[in-house]
Amino acid sequence: MTAQKTDDILGTYRRLPVENPWHIGTISYKNDSEKVLQWTNKAGVSWDIFADFDQNILKTGDDNPYFDSGLREFKLKNRGGEVTGFTFGSDFFSRQYFESLSQSSEGLKGYISMHVPSPPEGFGYGVSFYSSIWSLIDTPLTSFQIGLPSTWIIPDNRDFTKPLCPPGTIARDNWPERGPYYRDVFQTIEGGLGYWVSTQFGSARPKYRMNGTPNGYNHEISSPGWGFGKVKALSGEKVGIAQLTNCLLIPPDGIIFRDGSDGNILGTAWMALPVTPKKEGPPAPTGDMCWTLFLNSSSFKGAVAFWIPETWSRLSREYDTIIGRGLDNRPGVMNSGAMEINTVPYFDSEDAMGNKYTRIPRFKFPVNQDGITTLMQDVTMYSKESIYQQVKAWAKGAQPPKGSFGIDDKSLWKPVIKSNAISLKQGPKNLPLLELDKILRTTIFRTNESHSFGLEWIDENTGGLFPEYFKQEGEAMVPVSVDEVPEETKLVPQKFMTYESNHAYLPPHPQEQNDHWSVPGPCLGPFKAMLSDSSEVTYSWYRFVDQPAFQHLNWSQSEKKDLQKLVEEMHAKWTPEKEYIPPPESGRLVEIDPALILKPPKGLEIGYVPIVLKQMASKC
Repeated sequence: MTAQKTDDILGTYRRLPVENPWHIGTISYKNDSEKVLQWTNKAGVSWDIFADFDQNILKTGDDNPYFDSGLREFKLKNRGGEVTGFTFGSDFFSRQYFESLSQSSEGLKGYISMHVPSPPEGFGYGVSFYSSIWSLIDTPLTSFQIGLPSTWIIPDNRDFTKPLCPPGTIARDNWPERGPYYRDVFQTIEGGLGYWVSTQFGSARPKYRMNGTPNGYNHEISSPGWGFGKVKALSGEKVGIAQLTNCLLIPPDGIIFRDGSDGNILGTAWMALPVTPKKEGPPAPTGDMCWTLFLNSSSFKGAVAFWIPETWSRLSREYDTIIGRGLDNRPGVMNSGAMEINTVPYFDSEDAMGNKYTRIPRFKFPVNQDGITTLMQDVTMYSKESIYQQVKAWAKGAQPPKGSFGIDDKSLWKPVIKSNAISLKQGPKNLPLLELDKILRTTIFRTNESHSFGLEWIDENTGGLFPEYFKQEGEAMVPVSVDEVPEETKLVPQKFMTYESNHAYLPPHPQEQNDHWSVPGPCLGPFKAMLSDSSEVTYSWYRFVDQPAFQHLNWSQSEKKDLQKLVEEMHAKWTPEKEYIPPPESGRLVEIDPALILKPPKGLEIGYVPIVLKQMASKC
């Protein structure tokens, strides 16, 4: 049942917990009009809204500050014929007087992590690992963000004792605790498998997304066209990832996997390859390290995309302190692997005695016959001898390497990893979760020559289910069974809100100035692919050096010619059925959604790449 009258939606709404004035506001008539509605938050910011009761939504006007980011409607929630709140993006705003058991967004935060020791000198030119992939949840949820096991790579600046982030960057201006050098927030390569608040096409299965920041989090990049969590395409100078493969689509909402993949593994590697030469500048000195993503799955193997070196050196144009300090020129450092728990919805309530109880969604983990969940395995670090030197010689006319990473002691190093204790908190007071070690704990185990990081389930009766209910004991939360939750809390029958966002990822309008999507533009297309997350991807084929990511760089024709020639040789020699990342010691490789696997059209088999132009909800 939906609201039928405008008066039904008037009132005050709050996003819980209220953390700033933007989280509480009022829907009222604008200027005492009885036709135009307005949302006004406690920060004093207002925008027009227009009721569409047939769709059960409130459309926002373009004065909404989130309009260009794709957040353009409030989706009404109803119970018993009354409006109880609305979702705006991934946040739920509860209507006043309907907040007895309102869903909040700080149900769980923290890490399930391992420590990776620093490698010997010279082994900072690549890293690979395998991560388990499974459906952590049964249905996509709103206000939900958890990263499955992955890692972070930052440039090795341990010997540098000046601020890496200049004033004007988000990190320098807002995160003094990261100072005085800001090494871990200066530049990063992140991403991996997971679920994100900014996902537009929800799925119970995790997706794979690239991500990273070249400038202290002033902006993030997650595909050859879009920033992390942004539905509007990046402007030309901010696009920093170039598509390399001609056999795989890279949707901005993430690479998805075939159903039935629970418990399988995905191989990931970031390798520094000298695909482009060093440049002395102007505008700024730039190194030759093109950090390239390789994937290993059952249906695709090989190089996917790379970070353009100018992306990292751009910040030094105005801040020469950091010349030579970016990921275009420095080895990378990986110090950990982790599941990052960022945003989890929860309900909280009290019993008749005033005892606090909470509930989070049910999380399930794959468990083997020994009561172990493998999270991450086969972590390996690489030197220049692995593939960097081979590609460098290839670019100068030598024989092409096969693409597989070197496997001798001069090429790779396998660290002895160590598990960290589980560190999780809950609620606005960040109460720690204690006594989890009675149910599960982190562990390290060995398979042949490889160390694996995972979870050991102490209570074999849990079946890999993470605790769902908690009770406050002093200044901590401890897990309890559903049978221990008093009925008067009304926690057990509560339902978590499912994810409903489906805003389209769109390129710039063709008439926008300096349109890097249509000049020089594609040579064939557009085509469409229907994905298993109920989205539709539109893509076209571009000559490699004509793809949008390169058009702001002002490279010479000679530079473009050399790069195009090298990539054509890669397409001819580095085919997707060959082995690149060393195979896993154990486990079964996951299969990527078949709709994302492409065969280049006739005549475009070599030197052309499929570039996603937009992604939107399927009409089927």
